[in-house]
Amino acid sequence: MKTRTVLPVLMIAACLLLNFHLQSQGVISPEVGVQEHLDTLIPPGLTFTNEQNIKVKLGDLFTKPTILTLVYFDCPGLCSPLLDGVSQVVETMGMELGKDYQIVTVSFNYKDTPEKAVQKKNTFLKRHSKARAKDWFYLTGDSASIFSLVNAVGFKSKKQGNDWIHPAVITIISPKGKITRYLYGVNFLPFDVKMAIIEAGKEQSRPTINRLLQFCFSYDPDGRRYTLAVTKISATIIIFLAVVLFIGLMVRSKKRNK
Repeated sequence: MKTRTVLPVLMIAACLLLNFHLQSQGVISPEVGVQEHLDTLIPPGLTFTNEQNIKVKLGDLFTKPTILTLVYFDCPGLCSPLLDGVSQVVETMGMELGKDYQIVTVSFNYKDTPEKAVQKKNTFLKRHSKARAKDWFYLTGDSASIFSLVNAVGFKSKKQGNDWIHPAVITIISPKGKITRYLYGVNFLPFDVKMAIIEAGKEQSRPTINRLLQFCFSYDPDGRRYTLAVTKISATIIIFLAVVLFIGLMVRSKKRNK
C-alpha cells in the first residue's frame, strides 16, 4: 500500500484515538453516563426532604455503608427495574439492612415530591417488613441540592420531553460520606454488592470497568435500553489494524534499507 493511501487512514485513526483518550480523561465527556469520582466526599450539608416530609442532611444519614440510588419517581424505563434489582439484592446477599448497611434513594427531578416518594417506598414495603423499610430512605430536594449531589457523584442525565435519559448505576458510600464504588446495570450480583459494602465499611475504594462499559454501550432513548455501540467498536478495530499496518510498514521499510 502506498504511503499516500496509508497516511489518511492513519490520520483518521489518530483523531479517533485522541477523541477516545480525551473522553477517558474527562476532557470530553458524554452527555449521559457516569464519570467516576472515587474517593470524593459527598457534601455533608446538602439538605433533602424525606418521605415523611422532614428535612434531613446527607451528612447525618451516612452513618454506615450506604447504597445510593439516583432515580426519578415517574421514570417509565430504568428506575423501577433498578430499584427492583436493589430490592432483590437486599433479600439475597446475606447482610442485614439497617445493621450492616442502608439505602438512600434520591430523586434527581426537583419536581418530585415527598408524596411521590411515599408511593415509591410503598412498593418496597410490599416485599420487606416495615422494620427493615425504615433503613431505606427516599429523598426529594430542590434543584441546587440535586445539582450538587449529582455533580459530586458524576451522574450525567439529559432531559428529553417529560422524561430523562440517564444511566443505571448504584453508588456505594462509606460511613464518612466517601464514594468507594460504582456498580452498573439493573441486576446486581449479591457477592459484588456485599464486597462493595464491606470495602466501604473499611473506607476502601475500588475502581470499576466503567470506561469500557461507556465505550462499548450507548443508551437508546427510543427503546429505553443500552445497546452495543457498533460504530465505536468498529472504529477501535480500525485503529488497531491501522497501528498494526503502520508498524508492519515501518519494519518492512527498515529491512529494505539494510
